[in-house]
Amino acid sequence: MSRDLPGRVELCLLRHAHAGDATRWAGDDELRPLTEKGRRQAERLARHLAAAGFAPDVVLTSPLVRARETAEIVAEILRAPLAVDMRLGEMVDLPTLERILADAGDPPRPILVGHDPDFSELVSELVGAPIAMRKGTLARIDAERPLEPGAGDLRWLLPPDLLRG
Repeated sequence: MSRDLPGRVELCLLRHAHAGDATRWAGDDELRPLTEKGRRQAERLARHLAAAGFAPDVVLTSPLVRARETAEIVAEILRAPLAVDMRLGEMVDLPTLERILADAGDPPRPILVGHDPDFSELVSELVGAPIAMRKGTLARIDAERPLEPGAGDLRWLLPPDLLRG
């Protein structure tokens, strides 16, 4: 029995906000939290999205503290449900991304919060052009599912320095 195709997705990939220099962090890297700068980045982004009327179906996040804290801030301000997906804390490629979306119920407007180099590579692969995802950057890519290399349309690329104040 075949599953219905999920259709079009407004996929938002958000690299976690500023978490300081990993080389200066003495603890387990999975526990490295956001800095105050990172908290402000996440809040500004979420408020910008809310003001633009963007309402995600779900915020899916890596379990790593810096990503989870970014996701919690964004989900709270946008009043979106939040879920942790362990796979977002590991290397995420296009097939893994498809499985994450399918397991989440194929939401048409998800925000996924994760890490680099995965997110820069995913965005670049989906849009067919090199894109660097700095900390705190959100990319929205519209695409038909299943996701295919080069088949996505980059709609937004919001680096944190664009959203000052």
